[in-house]
Amino acid sequence: MKKLMLVVAMLSLGFATQAKTISTENTAVVLNDPKWEKSKEGTWMGADKTWYKLNTKDATIWWSKDGKKWEAVKDGMWQDKDGKWLKIVDKDLKWSADGGKTWAQVPDWKWEGHDGVWNKFDKDWSLWTAKK
Repeated sequence: MKKLMLVVAMLSLGFATQAKTISTENTAVVLNDPKWEKSKEGTWMGADKTWYKLNTKDATIWWSKDGKKWEAVKDGMWQDKDGKWLKIVDKDLKWSADGGKTWAQVPDWKWEGHDGVWNKFDKDWSLWTAKK
């Protein structure tokens, strides 16, 4: 009986510690949430110093090396700072960590650009940015 109570006490302590850690992590995220501003240019930095923008009329992605001459991205994809591929699929922002084999919804439609700036789309596909 003592062993059973000891096991129950250890499990309870483990769950309490885990809950505290989760609570602390959530609080830290909320406290460190950056200030978001609507992007004036509507562009974000991708890999290899390539700039991207979204045509909100048809959900196509465009790229430019100089910010002046723009071309449509044939596959509609770009990479975030961690190397995940992103694209818009059926009016939803998706990403893939395995080179496009599987896709998952991007949480809160947020990603970090190669320049360290955070980007997100709102429900109207306007681009918002935040610096760390």
